[in-house]
Amino acid sequence: MNTQWRWVERYAEQFNACEVNRGDVAVVLTETTSNPVVASTARLALETLGAAVIDVVVTTPPNPGPVPIRSTGASQALQNNRSAVAALSAADFVADCTVEGLLHAPELAEVLASGARVLMISNEHPENVERWPRDPTLAERVNTGVELLEAAKVMKVTSAAGTDLSVRLAGAVVAGSFGWCTEPGSIAHWPGGLVLCFPAAHSVDGTVVLAPGDVNLTFKQYLRDTVELTVHDDYVTEIKGSGVDVELFRSYLSSFGEPEAYAVSHVGWGMNDAARWDAMAMWDKADFNGTELRAFAGNFLYSTGANETAERFCRGHFDLPMRSCTVTLDGEAVVVDGELVPGLRSR
Repeated sequence: MNTQWRWVERYAEQFNACEVNRGDVAVVLTETTSNPVVASTARLALETLGAAVIDVVVTTPPNPGPVPIRSTGASQALQNNRSAVAALSAADFVADCTVEGLLHAPELAEVLASGARVLMISNEHPENVERWPRDPTLAERVNTGVELLEAAKVMKVTSAAGTDLSVRLAGAVVAGSFGWCTEPGSIAHWPGGLVLCFPAAHSVDGTVVLAPGDVNLTFKQYLRDTVELTVHDDYVTEIKGSGVDVELFRSYLSSFGEPEAYAVSHVGWGMNDAARWDAMAMWDKADFNGTELRAFAGNFLYSTGANETAERFCRGHFDLPMRSCTVTLDGEAVVVDGELVPGLRSR
């Protein structure tokens, strides 16, 4: 499959939002299993902006098992390759076209410390970007959400399905992404539209009930069964329910032999009106990564696995976007029954 000019134009619009200018050094980072159309589209778009484009291609390392790793945002492709890291660090801008993305990669801190800006592009069919026109209000709205989360002491999440979760926010690291990055040493994922935090240790307790229609993005599938998680002192201590979804949940997490895989990674909510909950139904798994479902407006995103803030590191990871939840910060709602409150909606 060849790229389409409309995809190149859309990529160029996003890179322009990242303030890629004529003469900037831009690296297109790929690995041997990256989507070649994503890479070629990124390259052409950067060239149309006049950037000096360099390709860095690394070999996808073998997966040591025991299970496939998908949709983690923690690419292992760089393998601390000093030449590759040096090339990224010397760039003004990096188009991250790795399969999993550099968001949680161990080498990212060094790259950002150099001042490079990194845009993580989902490893999926580029047709998706046609549906995500740049929303100039998204940055302001995400930043408002970040300010609310930073000022709060407690996040509460409830739902008619039975979710009743409390997150104490003291010591949490708060972040937001609106899909483009302009500051030196910053990273964004595309599509953006997510406000979240990595809670400190000993901060999360309660019950999370995943209802039919909620999503397990590691498996890239909608749930058919109800999955009830008991969370105590950050960790999932019990997985209740019956059916294939419950068995898959138990089997996958247990396969790593990592207690940290059961702990909370990050929690937050989606802000992007152009992102669609139902989009995943239209794609084969190989053509869809699911960043869109993390960002669709009004979802509550509960994630398990690595959390650097709490000094927990592991490979096991679930991202679980949930619908129809109510999210409050110190008693003030930001999401009500899966809908953003008026102050956070697009105008």
